[in-house]
Amino acid sequence: MKSIRSYNIITFWFGIFCFILTFYAYAQDEAKPSASAQELADKLANPVASLISLPLQNNLNYGIGPYNGVKYTINVQPVIPFKLTDNLNLITRYVIPVIDQRNITGLNTHEFGLSDATVTAFFAPKSKKLIYGIGPAFLVPTATEKLLGTEKFGVGPSALIMHQSKGLSVGFIANQIWSVAGNEDRADFNQFYTQIFLSHSYKSGASLGLNAEITQNWEGKTTLISLNPSIGGITKLGNQVVQFSVQPLIPVAGPQSIKPDWGLRAIVAFVFPES
Repeated sequence: MKSIRSYNIITFWFGIFCFILTFYAYAQDEAKPSASAQELADKLANPVASLISLPLQNNLNYGIGPYNGVKYTINVQPVIPFKLTDNLNLITRYVIPVIDQRNITGLNTHEFGLSDATVTAFFAPKSKKLIYGIGPAFLVPTATEKLLGTEKFGVGPSALIMHQSKGLSVGFIANQIWSVAGNEDRADFNQFYTQIFLSHSYKSGASLGLNAEITQNWEGKTTLISLNPSIGGITKLGNQVVQFSVQPLIPVAGPQSIKPDWGLRAIVAFVFPES
């Protein structure tokens, strides 16, 4: 009970802090950011935009499994583009999870550490109409605790298709990864993930959005679906451009063993616009 109370306190103040920062960004004078802030918001909504960024995605989920577990995950997600030709970019995206979880693997249990990383490389032709990217996705066994990872190395295809006009972004991103090496005593990894997203940006750099995340574990025969509305904004902390957003995580479907009762996501993204 003590640990759950602590998480409740952390969640409350963490949510208040993120909402204050987000609405501070919303309230910035529109004459200052002007169209450039909206353009930046649109680029950040495009997973294959040629833009260096460092998002820190904080996820807090409650009521997981038979012991009402609590799981906090911070995904460190740098995005680094490379220009291959005048018409082709290579966009590399990294997801490095750090997990702190209680009562997930059993009653009164606690695990903390790195989980497995996912690395994706999109080959993205420059296009003003239909934006797309394809490339490989890799599962890298970087977990520091056995119960936080798969002990498997995996690979598979990834793809993105989206349409974007000024202020509007809609599309999906997906990958399918199979394990190809690793600890033979651990279960094989065979998982499909997709995110379908819609967002609308404003001149101030503020944005409203909605996305659905679907994770299909073919090996475990489980499907997890969540619906996540979002509100965000762009501002500056000193000279550093930063985007903030908050999202309630609304579980739609999934087995009781992995489906949370509810969750909260807050993202702080450090943005490095082209000079």
